[in-house]
Amino acid sequence: MRNIRIIHGADFHLDSPFQALSAAKAAMRREEQRLMLQRLAELAEQEHADLMLLAGDLLDSDNTYCETGDELIRRLGNVSCPVVIAPGNHDYYSSSSPWARLKLPENVTVFKEQTIRFLSVPSAGARVYGAAFTDRSSAGLLRGFHAERRQGIYNLLCMHGEVANPASAYNPVSEEELAASGIDYAAFGHIHQASGLRRSGSCYYAWPGCPEGRGFDECGEKSVYIVELGPDGCELRTADISTRQYRTMTLDISEKDPLLLIHTSLPDDTVRDIYRITLTGETEEAPDLRKLHQNLDEMFFSLQLKDRTRLRQDVWEGAGEDTLRGLFLTKLRALYDKAQTDAEKARIEQAARWGLAALDDGEEVAVHENP
Repeated sequence: MRNIRIIHGADFHLDSPFQALSAAKAAMRREEQRLMLQRLAELAEQEHADLMLLAGDLLDSDNTYCETGDELIRRLGNVSCPVVIAPGNHDYYSSSSPWARLKLPENVTVFKEQTIRFLSVPSAGARVYGAAFTDRSSAGLLRGFHAERRQGIYNLLCMHGEVANPASAYNPVSEEELAASGIDYAAFGHIHQASGLRRSGSCYYAWPGCPEGRGFDECGEKSVYIVELGPDGCELRTADISTRQYRTMTLDISEKDPLLLIHTSLPDDTVRDIYRITLTGETEEAPDLRKLHQNLDEMFFSLQLKDRTRLRQDVWEGAGEDTLRGLFLTKLRALYDKAQTDAEKARIEQAARWGLAALDDGEEVAVHENP
């Protein structure tokens, strides 16, 4: 048996709403998602792939834009190898789903049933087994399954599901089922954090995670997998087809100028990425997030600033004075002194900050997270 090369992707979530971004930037991000399809096709050509396995949630929902359907048809049709798609819980197969409506090219096969079937791919010397979600959830599809072993033929599996979580509502798969499946490589989707190559018995398996983050819970580098499968084993490589990354940074601005600290702490190239910078530490006054954002905004595709700083203890200076400010601080200080936990004290101190900012005609800067 010769080695075969597989492009394994999943969880593109094309046409995501990107609700945290402005309408214009959300539309730009959706267009950039479509460009991933072009880079995916180019990757398959560069790698001389024998197969492309796409394990579900390529679409975020059944409400897809016409442009997205057009790009799927055009880009996947440009791939010279067979493409196999196993719909997941976000893009599950139904008679009204995009997978049923789109006139996909001949090299693309979409599994349509919630029962495992196989596709023979003689050019790759393989059988690709798989199934579709036909609803937003699925019971375990691999239970009791065993692929027929044929000499000189690789048994592959393409399926959306969750491994080693028996309570999952999304096609739970056990390692024991994988070991007994007769599958040589199982290409999974659903989990957005890449797994790396795993093995159960003689079955290799993996999920690549999402190829591009859509929020701050999907930070850092993302990828699809290039799988090299042969008689002597299996190897994985990653390929980056993303446009942007989500990144977070936490900076202690105690005794420091926050603008200078941010500038000196950032990597050289941030303009393509989406950042959340959280400021911590003790300060004499609350940092002016609006002013900081105005000075930094052009350095990023999108920027969020969060204020998690604390005022120094002299926030209580003026308590006891016969002024509105003094009466306000006196009442809060009494609550602060009675507080039983650091968390309670922190909340009261934050209330003092907001109140003083309002009294001084300042900004409630801690809530300006998306100017």
